[in-house]
Amino acid sequence: MAMGLGLIGTGFMGKAHALAYRQAGAVFGDLPEVRLALICDTPADKATEMARQFGFSGARDNWRELVTAAEVDIVSITAPNGLHCEMALAAIAAGKHVHCEKPMALALSDAQAMQTAAEQAGVRTMVGYNYIHNPAVQHARRLIEAGEIGRPVHFRGWVDEDYQADPELAWTWRAKRADAGLGALGDLGCHLVSMSHVLMGPIDSLVADTQIIHLTRPLASGSGRAAVENEDAASALVHYANGAQGTLCTSRSAWGRKNRLDWEVHGTKGMITFSQERMNELRLYRNQGAPGLQGFSTILTGPAHEPYGAFCPAPGHQLGFGDLKTIEVARFLRSIAANEPCFPNFTDALAFERVIHAIDLSAREGRRVHLNEELDT
Repeated sequence: MAMGLGLIGTGFMGKAHALAYRQAGAVFGDLPEVRLALICDTPADKATEMARQFGFSGARDNWRELVTAAEVDIVSITAPNGLHCEMALAAIAAGKHVHCEKPMALALSDAQAMQTAAEQAGVRTMVGYNYIHNPAVQHARRLIEAGEIGRPVHFRGWVDEDYQADPELAWTWRAKRADAGLGALGDLGCHLVSMSHVLMGPIDSLVADTQIIHLTRPLASGSGRAAVENEDAASALVHYANGAQGTLCTSRSAWGRKNRLDWEVHGTKGMITFSQERMNELRLYRNQGAPGLQGFSTILTGPAHEPYGAFCPAPGHQLGFGDLKTIEVARFLRSIAANEPCFPNFTDALAFERVIHAIDLSAREGRRVHLNEELDT
């Protein structure tokens, strides 16, 4: 019997989820069947219109009705960050599997509650770190594990956008800790942490600094300005459990950067570099052969880099952002069918979010933070 999907939210990520669940079966062929059962948004007429546009059978303007509906087996949460915890806990209590966008919650205590509830209920979970499902990234991980660049010794990563670069951009809920939690770290930095984890393993400790670049923003009403409470930029020096070191930097106020998620892994015999804005290629340097012939080689993704071939039989024809979400959905559906954990689930994502909260704590207290210590946020 087909599993019913309930989708909360119809914005950018809501549409990404809807399209991914619609096409995953067609792309991969071996997945459990999914029915687009219910969609939720407000007001009710918007929910009805988006149900028609996305192909859902029904619409609701109350998310609690969706998570308890008998026809829903999977709840997909793409609502604002501050609602994730309450929605996920309600869905888990109703016995539903949960696909939640990142970050899991505003506070680590809430993310921990979500992880504990899911584990106790035995439901499957997935968190929306779709960049790590890129076939290019997974190929880089295999190259590192195979020793192609020797022992990894250093990671350098940047994740920058310019959606908050304009100082006259109106104040929104994203600038308020009570509603948005962390700033650039919660929106962007967590993606870099997930990438770092996949390529280098867990982080042991870090020392960090953060910056609020635009201290106030104009109110949309035009009547004054309001304070920005969370960070526009953050940087961290990190130590990994494997002995390597690294730097992580993020900014939401970096003019000209649209989706810069770039990294380098330095090894004792070479290095690998990647840029998300050129997401279908890796650059690999290996210290082999005559010095005069050494240089970076560019690897274009193709069917040799699974699961690219499920989308296209020809190399160099390019996957896109939505395709990564489709891969994410496929892995989640397989985990539900096999009743086995997938990556990254609530347990994995909790570890990522401990890192971004450790960066915030280090900046506020001016000290090195160890990831095995209690982080009260």
